[in-house]
Amino acid sequence: LVKKKVTTTATAPSNSIQLPSGAVPMTGMQKAIAKNMEATLAVPVFRVSKTIVTDAFDGLYQKLKPEGVTVSALLAKAVALALEKTPLINAKYDPTQQAIVYNENINVAMAVALDGGLITPTLKNANTLTILDLSAAWKELVSKAKNKELTPDEYTTGTFTISNLGMFDVAQFDAILPVGQGSILAIGSSKKTIVPLDNAVMGMGIVKQMTVTITCDHRIISGADAAKFLNDLKLVIENPTPLAK
Repeated sequence: LVKKKVTTTATAPSNSIQLPSGAVPMTGMQKAIAKNMEATLAVPVFRVSKTIVTDAFDGLYQKLKPEGVTVSALLAKAVALALEKTPLINAKYDPTQQAIVYNENINVAMAVALDGGLITPTLKNANTLTILDLSAAWKELVSKAKNKELTPDEYTTGTFTISNLGMFDVAQFDAILPVGQGSILAIGSSKKTIVPLDNAVMGMGIVKQMTVTITCDHRIISGADAAKFLNDLKLVIENPTPLAK
């Protein structure tokens, strides 16, 4: 008897996933992002993180949500009020003059992911607008961003940036400093955590906490400056009544 050698060729299942392959040209937005990210490598930065209890903040949001208030607007307002107390965090370094350039306005930019990149629509004078006006302005900016209708003035005038990944169940992350700014704040998810509580049974209780991390330009901002800003921000978020105005 002679055994015949049978050769089989493996074929991919009809329902297999087809992964992309090869080089894909970048869009204009992606090229701009890459260029800016490379430019930030020349800046000496440091990072400081802080845990903030969000129960009162979350309660305020649920109360104001029916009026059209957004979490993004509340965060922008909280950051803006904290920046009023620490204006150096809202400043930038000018290498030509070798000077600290303070901004008379607090313009809070917030990163928005888009197909093919991201953009940072800016809430101008966020410390002076009411929470209802901020929310309406933010909704309009996001809509214009998704439809690619933002003007340069609406996404290049930020003096401080927020990158919020809280909606993606992210515990903590670091953000890269934008060109032309002194600081950026990365916000993680708010999660239930067991902590020591004086008035709780067995001395322990459950609160909701989030971790925020600020990245700063060390040429003009020190660790103490960053810590003070985070303490001010913590105070506003944990005692959020002023945000409702």
